Amino acid sequence: MTTISERRTVIVTGIAGNLGTRLLPLLNEFEVIGLDLRPPSQPPQFRFEPIDLAEESSCRQLVTLLKETRAIAIVHLAFVIDPQRTGVLDVERMWQINVAGTARVMEAISVVNRYGGNVRKFIFPSSVSAYGPETSGPIAEDFPLGAHTLPYAIHKQQSDEVVRYRTETLGECSTYILRPHIFTGASMQNYLVGALRGTPTGKGKRGERLRASGKRLPLMLPFGRSYPEKRYQFVHVDDMARLLAHILHRDESSPETTILNVAARGEPITLARCAEIANAKVVRMPGRWACRFVLRLLWNLGISAIPPQALPYMIGSYTMDTTRLRKFLGRDYETVIRYTVEEALADSFRTESTQPQQMEMAGQPQG
Repeated sequence: MTTISERRTVIVTGIAGNLGTRLLPLLNEFEVIGLDLRPPSQPPQFRFEPIDLAEESSCRQLVTLLKETRAIAIVHLAFVIDPQRTGVLDVERMWQINVAGTARVMEAISVVNRYGGNVRKFIFPSSVSAYGPETSGPIAEDFPLGAHTLPYAIHKQQSDEVVRYRTETLGECSTYILRPHIFTGASMQNYLVGALRGTPTGKGKRGERLRASGKRLPLMLPFGRSYPEKRYQFVHVDDMARLLAHILHRDESSPETTILNVAARGEPITLARCAEIANAKVVRMPGRWACRFVLRLLWNLGISAIPPQALPYMIGSYTMDTTRLRKFLGRDYETVIRYTVEEALADSFRTESTQPQQMEMAGQPQG
């Protein structure tokens, strides 16, 4: 039997997030070191190190840790998605964690590998949002990135670019850029799933009262035939965790950069079908301006945590071609990606008593 001291070490940033907690049980063959602003809510069964990637000193902290542990891989999950839930309300600090923090992680790998280090894999989950809120049909990985409006999406694009531009500095290290679609699952909470659930997620007193009384907010759509027919993909958070684990266990022949669109199996589904699965009440509005006005009002009143900047991503359509992912996984495709698009979304509404956990972020993730 392999002893703990003999196991290879993997470092996971953002370990306290939803994706990090789901990845952890799949890494029993590794010695895991988890990094985050704060420890997980449950006592960690692994070595935990607090880190603030917004600080320049975090790079030196990572260099020391990589040298000490001889880690063979870093899975970089730390990313602020929801300012209200994380308390990171300043966009500049959010950028420092998301974009500059990603650069600091890569700089640490570069420094350590330059002087005999052993980091052989760097895995960074980007996002479908980096492509922008509206694309013309299923797009492949070479489609130009075009995020706008929403700081999270813009930061994902900028971080994606940072990773691609810096891969050559990592030495003998394979880089994986994963662009997952919207995360789903009973524990997930993000803007679109939150809008379909109708949960008043704001931190104000009005939001608290509405949650306590079990009220659901309606899903707002502008008038027009096209909006209910917008098509969506999703990816179950557990499938994403299985993909990360698959990559960590995968043998590498030579360092390379791999970019993969990640979505559940099967065809995209319409927004109308999404609302049907969620049993959501749909309210039609005079136009986008009206939806944005109501979102801003709910945000300002502390009723909803969905910022008005998220609107284009909630009523747009941005589907991806996952042919490369299927080829990459080969015969393991259906073992790793177990959910279809519809099944992945339906699991988000598995029971009405399910309480959604926090979204992926540094110090909490994603996706």
